[in-house]
Amino acid sequence: MKKGKILVVDDDMDVIAILEQLLTNEGYEVYAAFNKTEGIKLALSIKPDLAILDVVMTTQYEGFEMAREFIDNPELKGIPTIMETSIEVLMTTKPAVQAMAREYRNDPNYKELQVILIRDIVTGKAGIDYRSEDGNSVWVPVDGFVRKPVDKDRILAEIDRVLSKKTASIA
Repeated sequence: MKKGKILVVDDDMDVIAILEQLLTNEGYEVYAAFNKTEGIKLALSIKPDLAILDVVMTTQYEGFEMAREFIDNPELKGIPTIMETSIEVLMTTKPAVQAMAREYRNDPNYKELQVILIRDIVTGKAGIDYRSEDGNSVWVPVDGFVRKPVDKDRILAEIDRVLSKKTASIA
């Protein structure tokens, strides 16, 4: 029995192959795309239960932009998103993660960072604050992060956490 549909969007064929094998063995239907354009098109046709997105693909923040599309596009709204990243995720115990990211922006130790990834360890709320090309700060809420290179146990735990949260919100 299939557990659900997972969309993997990454420009690295090796990462896609590893995730396809791992997730298929766990009972998921896996669909893959190599960039945001392909990923959006595929997401619209298959309506995945979860998307795993790389950050840097055709552009520096393409994964963040795709995650934003899942929020802004009514046809994609509600698709949980896990970001694959090698960027350090800042942890907090404050559920207002966007406000916490803005606090970090004002802290001299973090002010110059182009990207701030933050997650509340209590509620699991997470998001990305990044500087766009015009220098503005852009906030994108996501459902989780997985560190690259991807570790089997960690990604499966994160997928279970995110999908169980989605199931609980539907019930």
